[in-house]
Amino acid sequence: MSFVRRVMGTLVHRAYKAIRAAGAITPASPGGTRFRRLGQGVSIAFPPGAIFGEEWIEIGADTLVGERVSLSCGMWPGADLGPDSILRIGASCSIGRGTHIVAHQSVDIGDDVFTGPYVYITDQNHVYDDPDTPIGRQWPRNSPVSIGSGSWLGAGAIVLPGTKLGRQCVVAGGAVVRGEFPDHSVVAGVPAKLVRSYDPALGWHTPGMSLAMDRQVTAS
Repeated sequence: MSFVRRVMGTLVHRAYKAIRAAGAITPASPGGTRFRRLGQGVSIAFPPGAIFGEEWIEIGADTLVGERVSLSCGMWPGADLGPDSILRIGASCSIGRGTHIVAHQSVDIGDDVFTGPYVYITDQNHVYDDPDTPIGRQWPRNSPVSIGSGSWLGAGAIVLPGTKLGRQCVVAGGAVVRGEFPDHSVVAGVPAKLVRSYDPALGWHTPGMSLAMDRQVTAS
């Protein structure tokens, strides 16, 4: 019986591996042709999350998108979002499994951006201007999002509308980010705040802290 189980287990794993390979979305696959642009070497793993609005999505060469990642443009499939792309992911990125990227106006992700699993990025949020109308029934508000090349977003980070991250930024796991942060920022917390930055003369340091104290804290 154990021999039969081993054989069946081997067959199941081989079949699932084949299904995953066949189900991946690439520039050459039928699903890949629906995107505005998929660069050479792009692979969106199977099984994917919710994907719609492909006509407004561009992904650069050699970017890997993990399984169960949702990529969407607009509020529902089939909406006309105009002539320009809405969601742009650069080249050589790695988008962690379970991540959701929800674009309505403009989400720009640079090259070589890596995310941990279950990151949420959106350029739209609900409003609560009218205290007498259910929040879910009030028309949401958009504000573009940009994430600079070379950045890293930790697991479970949330990037809210209007966020602008510079190049080579680090977002701590679980951070809730809104606002503008320059190149070489480390942001953490809820809401996220700048906790470290880089200066050519000072190296990595904590803003507002003396260099000697910063080195002492870092060493400990």
